[in-house]
Amino acid sequence: MPFELGLTVGLDRVRQQGRPYAVFESHRRRIQKSLSDLDGTDVYIHDGTIRGVFRECGNIFVRHGQQPSVQQMMGIYRILRTNLAETLRRAGQPSPFNARVFRDLCVSASAAADELVAD
Repeated sequence: MPFELGLTVGLDRVRQQGRPYAVFESHRRRIQKSLSDLDGTDVYIHDGTIRGVFRECGNIFVRHGQQPSVQQMMGIYRILRTNLAETLRRAGQPSPFNARVFRDLCVSASAAADELVAD
């Protein structure tokens, strides 16, 4: 995927569209070895963990008002993982990587967030 990411970012720069993007990496400085095109891009290091991805998402999506903590995001994740097999069964799908299952997971995540994230 590094090659495809480099092409996408390079094309965006050539077209001067300035679309926002975030780059996640599990190891610090590895991106410089594989993609010099991204030099100067802030890379969010998640340490190869789900908790790390949530931590870095919190750094990217800073907003005014209530923002879920990493612990709250982990709680939502656990609920989704617990209910994933049932969600797949109801959708008649073997994989979570399709539009119907994604939509159902978004609805479940929203309901879990309503319960776990206080106003």
